[in-house]
Amino acid sequence: QVQLVESGGGLVQAGGSLRLSCVASGRTFSNYNMAWFRQALGQEREFVAVISWSGGSTHYSDSAQARFTISRDNAKNTVWLQMNSLKPEDTAIYYCAGDFASGLYISTAADEYDYWGQGTQVTVSS
Repeated sequence: QVQLVESGGGLVQAGGSLRLSCVASGRTFSNYNMAWFRQALGQEREFVAVISWSGGSTHYSDSAQARFTISRDNAKNTVWLQMNSLKPEDTAIYYCAGDFASGLYISTAADEYDYWGQGTQVTVSS
């Protein structure tokens, strides 16, 4: 089992920034690709960003590209999501998720992730 705990959410004005953190425990963190997803009220969970087990590869959704940055430190069992230039449409619960790495494949599909945190609320006011 892998336990994931997110933090760093909150209320911010449009144009502001937040940095989300996700700390993992339980198994070897560096064996897992790590991703951030989000779910707005009444909407389906959507992919935001993913980073490979080594940190060498990243991928972003179109809405996150150029505004968000995902990073990780395997020595600290932590993955971060730096969010800049936030917009009201970024309002959602943000979830950290882990997927056991298999070769070079990096998934952006929520149903392929085995481990999830409890989520942290991000609210962006206009």
